[in-house]
Amino acid sequence: MTNLPQFSRALLHPRYWGTWFGIGLLYLVTLLPYPVIYRVGRGLGQLAMRFMKHRVTITRRNLELAFPHKTAEEREYYLEKNFESVGLGLMETGMAWFWPTWRIRRWCDVSGVEHIHAVQEAKRGVLLIGIHFLTLELGARMFGMNTPGIGVYRPNDNPLLDWLQTWGRMRSNKSMIDRKDLKGMIRALKQGEIIWYAPDHDYGPRGSVFVPFFGVDEAATTAGTYTLARMSGAAIVPMVPRRKPDGKGYELLILPAEFSPPLETPESTAIWMNKIIEQCILMAPEQYMWLHRRFKTRPEGVPARY
Repeated sequence: MTNLPQFSRALLHPRYWGTWFGIGLLYLVTLLPYPVIYRVGRGLGQLAMRFMKHRVTITRRNLELAFPHKTAEEREYYLEKNFESVGLGLMETGMAWFWPTWRIRRWCDVSGVEHIHAVQEAKRGVLLIGIHFLTLELGARMFGMNTPGIGVYRPNDNPLLDWLQTWGRMRSNKSMIDRKDLKGMIRALKQGEIIWYAPDHDYGPRGSVFVPFFGVDEAATTAGTYTLARMSGAAIVPMVPRRKPDGKGYELLILPAEFSPPLETPESTAIWMNKIIEQCILMAPEQYMWLHRRFKTRPEGVPARY
């Protein structure tokens, strides 16, 4: 298993004081009543849209590529709501890391846990498809409170944030594993563990195949789902953590397990997986992480999309 970061006195060095200040401020905001947190988050998102012009451009382009059939007005509505969701996502990260369990349960509903139990009763590992919604951190906390698993993550370049995100995620899960540790993931799945895995981003040309995703015919998609499922025999279970309307809380939807995913080729698995991811995103499209350059990787010789 990945060696997880530990707290050390070096993290108290003055170079990290600015980060500590931000963490402290986020913690204090999470002490407020949730309706106030909700309004603060939306306001931050609206403010971010004014200053994060580059990310606004990326988000608008992603929406154009993904939803060419929608009108410009519809996509602009998604854009505005998505940036509100960005601000809320920051608040929800603090909630996931700092809120006590009783407070999470008060504002969050979970359905579909029986699908996880069905896989476990069959003595299979669970490849949990955790799509990059902006509610991702809170969704992982909700899931772990019911059925703890192992999260796949990318270590943060800032040692303090790396320690903090690991500490926060470990509040309700068993462990974390570096996304590059493929052997560790396969070993854990063979042992019947739950591995949280996100195959929806563009991770570059290495280990990717080009298959359809929303309105894009050749979207670089990781072949990791094919490799993990084929080599471990795990069942695949998608989950959707989404925000309820009007600040009424959250719900985590755990969808039925797929015990026999198509594993003929990496392409066939990726096509199938992308269709499931599309269905999940459409359950809360304005809450998805559209700021990421999802369609940046192109086949050789093909012009860039951004």
